[in-house]
Amino acid sequence: MKRVVVVAGILMLSVGAVVAQQEVANQTQTAMKATGRAMGGLAPMVKGEKPYDQAVVDTSLAQLEETAKKLPAMFPDSIKGLKIEGDYSSSPKVWEDKAGFAAKIDSYAKAVTEAKAKIKDLDSLKAAMPTIGKECSGCHETYRLKNG
Repeated sequence: MKRVVVVAGILMLSVGAVVAQQEVANQTQTAMKATGRAMGGLAPMVKGEKPYDQAVVDTSLAQLEETAKKLPAMFPDSIKGLKIEGDYSSSPKVWEDKAGFAAKIDSYAKAVTEAKAKIKDLDSLKAAMPTIGKECSGCHETYRLKNG
């Protein structure tokens, strides 16, 4: 009887750990989608498809900055190799090259912080977006995998 209770307890802890890992992965994915929406709010202005709107710029940059602050904690060892639903997942390189990944995060955060201080009109938005986009996509090229 004791063995059954111990085994059941271990199984419950294991299930709890998997659920917690999945929750961390889901939170990371939610933050990345919010970042994508923020970039999507800025791109039409840069392309001339929408008029410049400082409120949208401020909201979008705040989201990018929030993500930049959270990024270092978004990829704990506990989610390494975890397959999540959606279009993308984290590459094993996130954990294999922690120093390189941290450097990419720092570079992205710096680009966002500098842009936030400089963007006051369409011209400054157009000047800043290539740097932010390069930092964002540069990380994706190395540390993100397409599911499927």
